Amino acid sequence: MDPFDRQKRIIMWLKSIIIISIAIATCIVVATIYGALHWKAGTKELRVRLETARLTVKPLTFDPQEIKGLPQSVQRYFRSVLKDGQPLITSARISHEGLFNLSKTSEKWSNFSSNQIVITQRPGFDWDGRITVIPGVNVHVHDAYVSGEGILHAALLGLLTLANTRSTPEAAQGELMRFLAEAAWYPTSLLPSQGVHWEAIDSSSARATLRDGDVTVSLDFHFNREGLIMSISADARVRLVNGSVNYAPWQGRFWEYELRDGMYIPLQGEVAWQLPEGSRSYWRGRITSIVYEFAR
Repeated sequence: MDPFDRQKRIIMWLKSIIIISIAIATCIVVATIYGALHWKAGTKELRVRLETARLTVKPLTFDPQEIKGLPQSVQRYFRSVLKDGQPLITSARISHEGLFNLSKTSEKWSNFSSNQIVITQRPGFDWDGRITVIPGVNVHVHDAYVSGEGILHAALLGLLTLANTRSTPEAAQGELMRFLAEAAWYPTSLLPSQGVHWEAIDSSSARATLRDGDVTVSLDFHFNREGLIMSISADARVRLVNGSVNYAPWQGRFWEYELRDGMYIPLQGEVAWQLPEGSRSYWRGRITSIVYEFAR
């Protein structure tokens, strides 16, 4: 082959590679933009439903008389995190960042960021997360409990559905359990007046039960020496494995408490399945901002 022809073919081949790469990159950019807009519309719809189901929160403020008769560990908790006359929370807007394990059987951690809105009455929330698969490519996730419906929807670029579980008793139970577990971030929702029933387990633990319509969940709360929530646990929580519904023991841990709007809340947490082969963490996150709305 003539050297000139060979060089010409190489140049044409390189041009083709460049054109194809640009085309692929352009498609990804267009899909990312369209997917983000499509996902945003779905988020708006979910959050309108949350607002529509909102109920009036009463009483307006925390009265220490309310916690008399509760297990001693629970009384100590409320005295540690709330001040007398603390306004009750009606909603919270929370931003997180951290790591999410994408593998069910190994360690495959990816960065995530999220924003979440929580309505305390009627109990509900929407966690809108973005998990980075590769740089520039995200899986969008809605993990939500809206008007008694549990929702887990994950989509690559916000377009290609990877998981979509909703409107089942198991999904509703799992998501209401998440609402109760995360109440350390909106602690006035754990008061008896907000529908939570407490039973003593031992001197440092108590079981909280919450009912919303036909859905009832219970979690064990474990408190440290300062009276703060150290961890929460359940003997069985719904776990999806390859599209099948399973149950497994589950635990969440909290730490790094700080004073926010008169309340002590944890800024960092981790959740894990307690499997026969050992504990398997799948979420490690930190609150980057939290904004409350109070009863008035």
